[in-house]
Amino acid sequence: MHMLKKVLRGIIPENLIQYVPSSFDIVGSREKAVAIIQIPEELKSYEREIAKAIMSIHKNVKTVLAKESERYGYYRIRRYHIILGDNDTEVYHKENGIIMKLDPRKVYFSPREGTERARIARMVRPKENVMVMFAGIGPYALNIVKFQPLVDKVIAIEINPIAYEYMIENIRLNKMEDKIIAIWGNVKQESRRWYGFCDRVVMPLPKGAYKFLDKAFLSLKPSDGVIHFYYWSHEKNLFSDGYRFIEKTSILYNKHVRIIGLRKVLPYAPRIYKICIDFRILD
Repeated sequence: MHMLKKVLRGIIPENLIQYVPSSFDIVGSREKAVAIIQIPEELKSYEREIAKAIMSIHKNVKTVLAKESERYGYYRIRRYHIILGDNDTEVYHKENGIIMKLDPRKVYFSPREGTERARIARMVRPKENVMVMFAGIGPYALNIVKFQPLVDKVIAIEINPIAYEYMIENIRLNKMEDKIIAIWGNVKQESRRWYGFCDRVVMPLPKGAYKFLDKAFLSLKPSDGVIHFYYWSHEKNLFSDGYRFIEKTSILYNKHVRIIGLRKVLPYAPRIYKICIDFRILD
């Protein structure tokens, strides 16, 4: 049985134990972390008991946050409320040998995607110039430099001013100032400065990245380049909608596209997944 359910047995009525979430996110370090959980309607009156149980299992968790909304707005953040613990939710999070400072209440960050970020970073070759759109606090950019220290430049564009400030700090923390160019602003405008410059573009915004595919195509060098395109899809047509967007843009710019990877990244909702299509653009 899942540890959380085990601890809550006898505290929460037996008929409600089935609703205890089997997973939740922990962001932070061994010294201080924040747990983020979705409390089902059936358990709203037991949320403090659930938070206490999480803190008893994970001694490093100083705050338990409950999700109150889906991600919304320009900055892709959620609303949370503190069930229990410290009001200061700024933490240092370690991933693949890098360290990132963030406050999960103010910026978008998913600890579940560390493996996916490492996968992309391992594909980068020496001397490449890479653009990371919707760069957040910098996890993709930092992973790329960590796994491929011979990368030439990583251009990381982020619109949320708080996420951008964290990214600047995280670049300093990991001593990557000579490799990562952090840019605050809208991808639509800021990418123009880099048209024709990049060997690779990473687009880790599943809801809405398709609206920026034209900018990704234009940011690549004229002869060749790779795009990592993320999208939300229903399992019955997992990659077909995303591919249609790619095909439409390739026709617009008179380019040929070769798919080099298809990946189901994470579940998002019942039968809906975050997917990634890796593709190469050819003349």
